[in-house]
Amino acid sequence: MIKKTPLLGKRLEELQELMVELGQPRFRGRQLSEWLYQKRASSFEEMSNLPKAVRQQLDDQYTIGRTAPRLTQVSKDGTEKYLFPLLSNSDLLFETVHIPEGDRATLCVSSQVGCKMNCSFCATGKMGWSANLTATDIINQVLSVPHSDQLTNLVFMGMGEPMDNYEEVVRVIDILTSDYGLGWSPKRITVSTIGVESGLRRLLEETNVHIAISIHNAIPEERLRLMPVEKAFPIDGVIRLLRRYDFSGQRRLSFEYILFDGVNDSKTHADRLISLLRPLDCRVNLIRYHAIPGLPYSTPAQERVEDFERYLNDKGLRTTTRRSRGEDISAACGMLSTQQK
Repeated sequence: MIKKTPLLGKRLEELQELMVELGQPRFRGRQLSEWLYQKRASSFEEMSNLPKAVRQQLDDQYTIGRTAPRLTQVSKDGTEKYLFPLLSNSDLLFETVHIPEGDRATLCVSSQVGCKMNCSFCATGKMGWSANLTATDIINQVLSVPHSDQLTNLVFMGMGEPMDNYEEVVRVIDILTSDYGLGWSPKRITVSTIGVESGLRRLLEETNVHIAISIHNAIPEERLRLMPVEKAFPIDGVIRLLRRYDFSGQRRLSFEYILFDGVNDSKTHADRLISLLRPLDCRVNLIRYHAIPGLPYSTPAQERVEDFERYLNDKGLRTTTRRSRGEDISAACGMLSTQQK
């Protein structure tokens, strides 16, 4: 059996070359891109403005690349979590989360099966790493989830470190924001990273998406205990890199700070965070830690979280606390692991 090549995830020029190889004019490539990304076709038969013979050629050699979620879980707060199989290996699974809130609908997409970064508090990190997602796998999350046509925002905050799969992630961003693709504004996309500098530098130069840095502790030796990446890419170096760029315009810079009880929630921690971030035009998103069985961390009291937020704001560091969503179905920050309740 010949394995067919998926078309989802190909750029316009690649689709144009594909059509030329099939003996068709280049403009057929744009027609194909419209069916894949704008009309969201799930079969070649739907592509009615392509000649029937061309549709048959495509069907013989290619596949769309669309795969439905294998499982859906719905939280009491309306958050939905989807379990997808990897297109190239259906035994490997990853998760995607849809977060509706008022007139916003955010999709939290994954870029890897598992993660190599091994953060001590993260269920995904404790899985280890199995595979990088292809652009096909990533875009399939956007097009194949329920409510796909209602999405207002997309965040690369699911499973995996996006900068550890840079080429596929930036290919997806290009397709999402191009006129031949979904035509989204880069302002609708946020990429979260724990500070892999090589990828972050390229992301800053090659895209205009929003940037979120997972920091969680501004004291380097303490951050190292939470996040082994601190050894390879110290947070001080990440800050120096970010200072070279302008975030006063349309691109937003934020820092994710998970608050652990008795670990990083003192006045000393707040003061170090303020000192570190003061040179930047940025904001802080506080996240209450979601307890994960087997990990040695506790959730801080709500009053503790509010005090920490208030202190940062009073000192001039713009801070908000992210409302916890989907905790009852293990869909909240740090809880994605493909282990179903």
